[in-house]
Amino acid sequence: MKISYNGVFVDDQEKALKFYTEVLGFVKKVDIPVGEFRWLTVVSPDDQDGTQLLLEPNNNPAAEQYQKAIFEQGIPATMFDVEDLQKEYERLKALGVQFVVEPTDYGSYSIASFGDTCGNVIQILQS
Repeated sequence: MKISYNGVFVDDQEKALKFYTEVLGFVKKVDIPVGEFRWLTVVSPDDQDGTQLLLEPNNNPAAEQYQKAIFEQGIPATMFDVEDLQKEYERLKALGVQFVVEPTDYGSYSIASFGDTCGNVIQILQS
């Protein structure tokens, strides 16, 4: 068994696609219309056959409440590995990304967290 998809709720799929591709550097994998929404996924450019991140609309009231609650508590919706946390932090900061947790070293790993402009806190991790 392996993880093929991981989803994050987003308040605007088009805005999310732009952020996740143009700012974070992911690649659009699947974009299929499903009624008024889309089955929309992105992947790492380094592993285009790997786990897909589903940019899922939060139009369900339960999803919207969940997303809002974890955002307000600063809980990451998902985490991404990076090779050099400081370098990635500086790259994203230069692109205008708003960090809620600056790079922090915990010994065997370091983290930083930022808002994705679509209602989520995203954490980056170097281990």
